[in-house]
Amino acid sequence: QVQLVESGGGLVQPGGSLRLSCVASGFTFSNYVMSWYRQGPGKERELVASITTPGGSTNYADSVKGRFTISRDYAKITVYLQMNSLKPEDTAVYYCHAATTDYGWGYVKEYDYWGQGTQVTVSS
Repeated sequence: QVQLVESGGGLVQPGGSLRLSCVASGFTFSNYVMSWYRQGPGKERELVASITTPGGSTNYADSVKGRFTISRDYAKITVYLQMNSLKPEDTAVYYCHAATTDYGWGYVKEYDYWGQGTQVTVSS
């Protein structure tokens, strides 16, 4: 079964740091674009960061650019989100996401998967 398992969330003071991890299984990891989303209280789900394959180019939401870094480790089949200079506005459930498109001969199929989420709370 396809599975994405997040960890590393918790309570941190403003200005602190956390590193989230997402361990993938059940699919060909190298074929998928990996992303982190988040959803704060009373807010819509928001794309935070993504990383492509195989080139590894990255993209970030303006609100986290310069503070967060996404990376992937193919040997460990894991995606990371390093979060620095955390603010109370970063408080949310963070979700790992995997997506790919199969461009076949005469067809196109899209696939995507979600993790269960991990809570990040930034408060003094």
